[in-house]
Amino acid sequence: MSVLEAPRAPVPPKPRNPRTVLAGWVAGAVVVAVHVIAWRATDISIADLVDGWQGMADFLAEAVPPDLSPGLLRESAEASLVTLWIGLLGTTLSVPLSLMLALLAARGTSPAGWIYQITRGLLSFLRAVPDVVFALIFVTAVGLGPFPGVLALVTHNVGVMGKLWAETLEDADPGPATALRSAGAGRIQVAAHALLPSVMPQMVGLLLYRFDVNVRSSLVLGLVGAGGIGFLINQSIQLFQFDQMLTHILVVLVLIIAVDRLSAVVRRRLAPAGAS
Repeated sequence: MSVLEAPRAPVPPKPRNPRTVLAGWVAGAVVVAVHVIAWRATDISIADLVDGWQGMADFLAEAVPPDLSPGLLRESAEASLVTLWIGLLGTTLSVPLSLMLALLAARGTSPAGWIYQITRGLLSFLRAVPDVVFALIFVTAVGLGPFPGVLALVTHNVGVMGKLWAETLEDADPGPATALRSAGAGRIQVAAHALLPSVMPQMVGLLLYRFDVNVRSSLVLGLVGAGGIGFLINQSIQLFQFDQMLTHILVVLVLIIAVDRLSAVVRRRLAPAGAS
């Protein structure tokens, strides 16, 4: 028998640490217990869902077919454009402040530890308050319409983008920044000529992702009086015009698909620059 034909020796089983096994069982039990508590706290009932099928069927029967009258479609298309503009402005207008706070909240570019901690706390606060709450606040300040929706998205998006960009700056390649510091460059010069150019594709990709999210959020903000097609959806529900509601939802679907495709095209064009 040749060496190649020799039978292989069985691989001995990997020894298991009893503490690791016990920790795994404990972690699994904790996860199950937390889900049981959450299930009871949220009053989930499969029986209630089954019993309510008739109400859902009646709702769908009143919504189908959608109202495709030209006047309603025109109104829905115009409102969807307002929703798009709210999401766009809520994203782009937040860029300057997001970038400034990101530089202050990144360890490599923050001028002092206390500034880093204060900026991180501010970003956490802006993220913790939902954009709907900001919209309600701004509606009471400036009235109904798209303007409070833009203000709400800008405020909330600063917190989100500031954190994402700060973490991107902290994960950047330290080589170019170290070389500039050794040559006597200041923090602003290091950020402008080393850190930002190296992470710009990632930052633009995150910005496009937030634009996609903000367009969806602007739809929800319309439900609280911040304008756009969300306002028309809420109005249709209150007037029990479910066929018109379905029309507005279908227009929203077209809008979301268009935004997704546009974002995908831009990200594909940015990919070679990021890989080079």
